[in-house]
Amino acid sequence: MDMKRVISIQDISCVGKCSLTVALPVISAMGIETSILPTAVLSTHTMFKGFTFRDLTCDITPIVEHWKKEKFEFDAIYTGYLGSFEQLDLVDKFFTDFKRPGNLIFVDPVMADNGKLYPGFTPEFAQAMSKLCRQADVVVPNLTEAAFMLGEECHLAGYDEEYIKTTLKKLTALGAKCAVLTGVSFEEGKVGLMGYDSVKDEFFSYYHKRLNVSFHGTGDVFASTAVGALVRGKTLAEALKIAADNTVESIELTIADPEHENYGVRFERAIPKLLKTLGDC
Repeated sequence: MDMKRVISIQDISCVGKCSLTVALPVISAMGIETSILPTAVLSTHTMFKGFTFRDLTCDITPIVEHWKKEKFEFDAIYTGYLGSFEQLDLVDKFFTDFKRPGNLIFVDPVMADNGKLYPGFTPEFAQAMSKLCRQADVVVPNLTEAAFMLGEECHLAGYDEEYIKTTLKKLTALGAKCAVLTGVSFEEGKVGLMGYDSVKDEFFSYYHKRLNVSFHGTGDVFASTAVGALVRGKTLAEALKIAADNTVESIELTIADPEHENYGVRFERAIPKLLKTLGDC
C-alpha cells in the first residue's frame, strides 16, 4: 500500500516546539510522509525575546508551481499559523489547486487565545481567516478564534451546551464540513472539545481533566496528532480523542520532570504511547 502524504503549511522555529517542528516529527512518527511548506523561519518561537524572523511569502508561489509541474498530490493539507492576508490568499489558492476527491483539508486558525488576538492580527484578519475555512473539511478553532471569525463577543466561561452547539453550526455555515471547538468546559476541573459534522448532522464531544499549566505549542501537538489519525483512517471523533489524550500525555510527561524546559512540551516522549494507541507497537 502506498504511503500517505500530508503537506503542512505554517512557519518553522529553529528552536522551540511549535508549528512545523511539531507537525513534522509527530505526523512522520505516525507512519505518514510529511511534506512542508514553510511560511516563515524564526530563530526561536515567539516566547523568546530577540528572535529573528524571515518572511518566506515570496517563496511560496515558486515552490507550489514546481510541485504542480511534478504533479504532486497530497492526502491531507494541514494549515497552522499564517501571518498575513497575502498568505491567506496563497493558501486559499493552494486548496483550489491541490484539492482532489478524498483528500482532507484541515485548518487550525491560529491567531488568538484567552479573549485576545495575537500581536499583529486584527478583526479584519479574523474575517479573512473565516473565508479560508470555506474549503476546509475540518476547522479547529478555540473559543476565542471562533468568536473573532464569527464577529461575535467572546465567551470564555458561563456558556452552556446550546451556545457551543450554535457556535459550531455557525462555523460550518462558513463552509467547513466539520467544526471543532477546543477549550470547552462545562464542569470545573474538566476541559475538552465539542465537534459538529454538518454532513451527518451529528455532534460529539470529549473531555479530560484540566491541567492548570500552560505551554507553547500544545495546540500544534493536538492538531498534528488529529491530522495524522484522520489520515490513518480514524473517524473525526476517534482522531480528536487520540489527539487530546496525546496532548495531555505530553504535558504530564513534561511536568513530571522538575527540570523540564519551559518553552514546549516533551511530545517526543509521548510518541511510543501514541503509536501503541494506533496499534503500531
